[in-house]
Amino acid sequence: MSTTETAAPAEHDAEAASAEHDEHMHPSDWKYVQIAIILAVLTAAEVATYYIDTGPLEIPILIGIMIVKFVLVLMWFMHLKFDSPLFTKTFVAGLAMAVVVYVAVLAMFEFWS
Repeated sequence: MSTTETAAPAEHDAEAASAEHDEHMHPSDWKYVQIAIILAVLTAAEVATYYIDTGPLEIPILIGIMIVKFVLVLMWFMHLKFDSPLFTKTFVAGLAMAVVVYVAVLAMFEFWS
């Protein structure tokens, strides 16, 4: 048994670990800039709802934009897109709970004011 035979599996493991690491590489800086631009446009759309009369659709539009922005920030800037699905499920549950509480408070002020 030579030393080259015992070294080969170790090299193979190192190559496999390197390939696995390459699969989980994060996106480039340009991708983050693109996401930031999208978030800026969505923020401008939120501000525009103040100046444009959307009538009774104002709250649903704002909630929809809020959810899209929340998901973008979580998936890209908090790296949930590259982490365990358990983390994604935890944040989705938090988002659902936040939306339910937000809508309940809005309803409370609408119906009991």
